[in-house]
Amino acid sequence: MKVLSVLAAACLAVLLSGAALAETPAPSIGAAAPAFSLTTIDGKPFSLADATKANSLVVVMFISTQCPYSNAYNDRMRDMAAAYAKKGVQFVGINSNKTETIQDAVDHAKKHGHSFTIVKDPDNKVADLYGASHTPEVYVVDKAGKLRYHGRIDENSDDAAKVTSPDLKNALDALLAGQTVAKAETKAFGCSIKRV
Repeated sequence: MKVLSVLAAACLAVLLSGAALAETPAPSIGAAAPAFSLTTIDGKPFSLADATKANSLVVVMFISTQCPYSNAYNDRMRDMAAAYAKKGVQFVGINSNKTETIQDAVDHAKKHGHSFTIVKDPDNKVADLYGASHTPEVYVVDKAGKLRYHGRIDENSDDAAKVTSPDLKNALDALLAGQTVAKAETKAFGCSIKRV
């Protein structure tokens, strides 16, 4: 009986630790963004540290190949990445879904013209570090490695022409102008990240 109690307690501890890890809160605005290194879908190394040194800002986006919300932003992500690259901003898409393969990510990027960096987060460790729970969900990191924005791209996944709150664009424009972000946190929405 005592052995069963110990076993039950151990199982409960494992379950609770896994649940806690999946619900890690996002780093605070102004805090150091969690460092990570992953491999791009075309086999090259990528590290946040190198990206922040080489760019004014880095946009870390948790994305999906299957989520209709993430896919609704495919064109906006592609267009923003291209427009802001000219201003020293690097976009990196992170696919943390266990249900989506590297080949799925490669095919999806080609189909949608995503030329920005895309990496696979095989055990969703980076998603856990950031407390990311949705696709799409974005984080903006400055040159010093500090988190400056966290949340959604904008409020309207249905129709880009009807966006009234372009939150990511507003954050990038403010930071590039040397200003603080008026709305540094917004509520991300979309599909849940399918964790291991």
